[in-house]
Amino acid sequence: MLVDTVDKMKRNIGNKLALYPTPAVVVGALVNEKVTWTLVAHIGIVAHDRLLISLHKSHYINVGVQKDRRLSVNIVTENFLDKADYCGIVSGKQTDKSQIFTYTMGENGAPMIDDSPLSMECIVEDVYECNGFDNFICSIGATYAADEVMNAEGKLDYTRLHPILFEFPTYQYLRSGDVVGHCTDAGKKYRDSLV
Repeated sequence: MLVDTVDKMKRNIGNKLALYPTPAVVVGALVNEKVTWTLVAHIGIVAHDRLLISLHKSHYINVGVQKDRRLSVNIVTENFLDKADYCGIVSGKQTDKSQIFTYTMGENGAPMIDDSPLSMECIVEDVYECNGFDNFICSIGATYAADEVMNAEGKLDYTRLHPILFEFPTYQYLRSGDVVGHCTDAGKKYRDSLV
């Protein structure tokens, strides 16, 4: 359906990035051979086997990620939100964050938070600089999941994971919601109604 005018039910609010909420994660890495952590909400999927971590260039952790080319991505859940949030309000330049979490070193040498039920150990494949941000394009070396977020078939069950979501414009944390349907079911139902 072609419409000649701007939809009057919507208001132009400017060129706002409006893809929030996003999952909150804590990134772990080594800086000068010492573990450090930072809270990140600018994370995305680049392809089926790549993800993007976007960090302002001023972050202390960037030095280690640039040098070692490895990091971990740890999904934040409510059980350690206080510690994760703390990682986002203090800088590793002034604060030693190495003892905030108990952690395990992954097979590729990145520290992973024991309290996180889902951690990905990543290898930095490329760095794209944009508007004062280092955008790390990462491949996933290994994914580690706790039993409680797995289903009977041994696959991830995101209804058990309950990741914390971050909404940037208001700086609020949100709980993830309920399942509303299976991908493609609604589209097939709509397609069938057209016949």
